[in-house]
Amino acid sequence: MQLQQEFISIAKKYSKKIAIYDQATGKDITYDKMLIASFILAKKFSVYRGQFIGIMIPTSAGCMLSILGTLMSGKIPVMINYSTGAANNCIYAQEKCSFKTIITSKKLLEKLKIEFVNGMVFIEDIMASITTGDKLKAALRSKLPTGMLQKSVQHGDEDETSVILFTSGSEKDPKAVQLTHKNIFHNLHACNEVFELSHEDIFLANLPFFHVFGLTTNFWLPITIGCAMVAHANPLDYKNIIDSIKKYKITIMIGTPSFFYGYLKRSQPGDFSTIRIACAGADKLTEQLREGYKKHHGIEVLEGYGTTETSPVISVNAKEANKPGSIGKPIPGVQVKILDRETDEELPRGKEGKIVVKGDLVMKGYYGDIEETTLRIHNGWYDTGDMGVMDEDGFLWHRGRLRRFVKIGGEMVSLVKVEDVLNKLLPENVICCVVDVPNPTKGSDIVAALTTAEVDFKKIKKLMAKELPAIAIPKESHVIENIPMMGSGKVNFREVEKICRDYIDNGKKHRS
Repeated sequence: MQLQQEFISIAKKYSKKIAIYDQATGKDITYDKMLIASFILAKKFSVYRGQFIGIMIPTSAGCMLSILGTLMSGKIPVMINYSTGAANNCIYAQEKCSFKTIITSKKLLEKLKIEFVNGMVFIEDIMASITTGDKLKAALRSKLPTGMLQKSVQHGDEDETSVILFTSGSEKDPKAVQLTHKNIFHNLHACNEVFELSHEDIFLANLPFFHVFGLTTNFWLPITIGCAMVAHANPLDYKNIIDSIKKYKITIMIGTPSFFYGYLKRSQPGDFSTIRIACAGADKLTEQLREGYKKHHGIEVLEGYGTTETSPVISVNAKEANKPGSIGKPIPGVQVKILDRETDEELPRGKEGKIVVKGDLVMKGYYGDIEETTLRIHNGWYDTGDMGVMDEDGFLWHRGRLRRFVKIGGEMVSLVKVEDVLNKLLPENVICCVVDVPNPTKGSDIVAALTTAEVDFKKIKKLMAKELPAIAIPKESHVIENIPMMGSGKVNFREVEKICRDYIDNGKKHRS
């Protein structure tokens, strides 16, 4: 069974139910209409040459149907990041995966001022080319029995690639991750088991699908259960998203801490009264944010952890098994080990080391990069590049990216720990980020980026000294009113570091 076949089964079962409340178009789309549209697009996409089709469309019915149409036509979707450097990302993807066609939107290009790239095909033009005959044929076809429909579309082994996604590029050039149908299915079944989801749940779908967090939890998870999705193209459209939560009585809200922060700032008591599960991932959930939701809304935001290469969820807290501050227990079917950073020996519980993961969630590999694949996967164990601790109760605690550890004066310093301490001391409305910049004498200096200068940083540094060694306290702070973010909601550390280095090199030091 492949994902598109599972969708057919669900679409037939819940045919008259609304699948998508599409905020981009204002249309409500039932499961049977979604099935018909997928068949039409599959036929349209089948004429394009090659194994891959690029998709660069914001979260919407158009994006969802394009993914389904691509898979049904026997091709593999390559999801392209449009949030920053879209044209370059298109060219990078085309060259990396050797394909030409990219399904995108005129509205997107106009709104974000994205330059046209050779190979782009507009979804608006495809929709305009659909004839009455196309609709009638697809509608009649949709009436066939489920088994016949599943056989009539592309079908094959679960180990075949279901999507190509690119790593965030927040630390180095993006890699093309191949996720199979089995990989995604593993996450779907495990998350369903952990959260006891129901077809009556209503999902907020606002995360971008070029990020695996959005693709799995905002798209495949709801449509393989039979849930309704409220689709928002822009996750930063906080006011309208809050209005949607109230209007549609959304029960499942999954997102990044930065998006949760935006909702909290603009919400009023009672706005989230229908939320059954609120789950954050992709970045560290701060104590202030967690407490803010408890205080103002009586909601416990659960924290989880994953990577692009693991489809993505590795571990998550659940309502009945929650340790605030941890990233939860490994989901069913996942093995996690903590290894010594230097020797790769397995460490006992309570000891900090590298997080490695094994299970059906682990990717097929990096497309066109056997060397990088073999560096990261050994005997089925995927090296996440993250540091963590497994406690006595089986909860995993994230200590940060190995790349976010910096050696100063011979000592390893966790930038994530520095951020955690700093966050506790800053006012609730101030966002911070900690990076290291080169120092010719010590190797590195730690500096803090803050969204405002209206804090007494000297006083804060003194308070930090109570919890951190002197080498871990930021040397200085710089004001970055809008801390650069990736489209996925993660901090763009490369860009923050560049800005801080520019401040230092040009003498534009914003010190407190």
